[in-house]
Amino acid sequence: MAADSSKQFWKRSAKLPGSIQPVYGAQHPPLDPRLTKNFIKDRSKVNALPLKSKKASSFHEFARNTSDAWDIGDDEDEDFSFQTLNSKVAKATAAQVLENHSKLRVKPERTPSALNEMPTNCKVIKSSSEAQLSRTSEDTCVRNPLHKQQSLPLRPIIPLVARISDQNASGAPPMTVREKTRLEKFRQLLSNHNTDLDELRKCSWPGVPREVRPVTWRLLSGYLPANMERRKLTLQRKREEYFGFIEQYYDSRNEEHHQDTYRQIHIDIPRTNPLIPLFQQPLVQEIFERILFIWAIRHPASGYVQGINDLVTPFFVVFLSEYVEEDVENFDVTNLSQDVLRSIEADSFWCMSKLLDGIQDNYTFAQPGIQKKVKALEELVSRIDEQVHNHFRKYEVEYLQFAFRWMNNLLMRELPLRCTIRLWDTYQSEPEGFSHFHLYVCAAFLIKWRKEILDEEDFQQVQRRKKTGWQESL
Repeated sequence: MAADSSKQFWKRSAKLPGSIQPVYGAQHPPLDPRLTKNFIKDRSKVNALPLKSKKASSFHEFARNTSDAWDIGDDEDEDFSFQTLNSKVAKATAAQVLENHSKLRVKPERTPSALNEMPTNCKVIKSSSEAQLSRTSEDTCVRNPLHKQQSLPLRPIIPLVARISDQNASGAPPMTVREKTRLEKFRQLLSNHNTDLDELRKCSWPGVPREVRPVTWRLLSGYLPANMERRKLTLQRKREEYFGFIEQYYDSRNEEHHQDTYRQIHIDIPRTNPLIPLFQQPLVQEIFERILFIWAIRHPASGYVQGINDLVTPFFVVFLSEYVEEDVENFDVTNLSQDVLRSIEADSFWCMSKLLDGIQDNYTFAQPGIQKKVKALEELVSRIDEQVHNHFRKYEVEYLQFAFRWMNNLLMRELPLRCTIRLWDTYQSEPEGFSHFHLYVCAAFLIKWRKEILDEEDFQQVQRRKKTGWQESL
């Protein structure tokens, strides 16, 4: 078979996956490597002292070779030449920035009459990242309030459940040449009469641009056919099929033999991402209840299990971002038409179903899939870092005690949603991303914080160290 003859991308690539690069929020974006390289080059001319070359350790070589789209310079096959930064222009720009900041420190209050004279066609600030970029234009434009929000203050710290706006708002910094080139490459692939899914997976592994993520996820999950002409009819048929299930089965939630399932779903839905306003809207919670109930009664071998509710959120956010250009986390879904909401709901259901088809044994009786995956994680860590493995054994820390949730929720309780969406770009580009490749991601996190783990000497401290370490890094 063709599938057997072709190796998985992560196996045949020299860049073994597993190293998670730092994720920068909108408040503190990474430095532009073009400017950094030129700066270092200029400094090296002045500083003629030779630097002693230090051979990188195998772990650092591994990390450097596995940089992905969270790192700005991941595509080695794309070579762009940039002009050297002019020192006079740099000094002038720096002086201008200092002058602007000094003006912002002491800013006169606007009078109501002055506000009335402002132009009415001002641009709405859709996220705090855009607010930071538009700070210098506040004298000429007043921001319109978002739903349930009178202002958008800057947030110095990104919480564990980070703002979706960092990943899914249109108010992002202008795209670089490299990002535009990658986006054009995706659009060219997706516009072909028959999309090359192998090439699409290869391009998606380092991350999918926001503009094409919805259609890319539909294709990679197997929900949409590769043939362009069949996509529209397939979407129409599958969406009608889903709402046929709603008409046929949803009323049965009031029947006695389905009461326990529906009651548990009804309890879990408000707990889904409680810090994000989008998921606390009654209409969104109704959508989630229908999706989870229909899936549960169509899969009686497992039924609904706590944790499945989290798996709907990335799909819902991605498909919502196809219709919403503003801040998704505060967006009021009642502003969308009924047809759009139905499309988002049906697509989220089918893509979540495709995901769960590959890991359903995680949720059947006694959850044997999770048991096997935790055991596989233990064996993997014992081979790649025997010291960490022996540390767990010494203090009687069972892998099942901390890794059960990692497998049950696919790390969604540990990672900000924006990171989960990015991670799922890679998961969906792998044939067994949500089952097999997920183990390597979990192992990579353990190795990432190995020093902090080894410093602790009891289970509670190890657990607390892992949790706080993740929060500080993400």
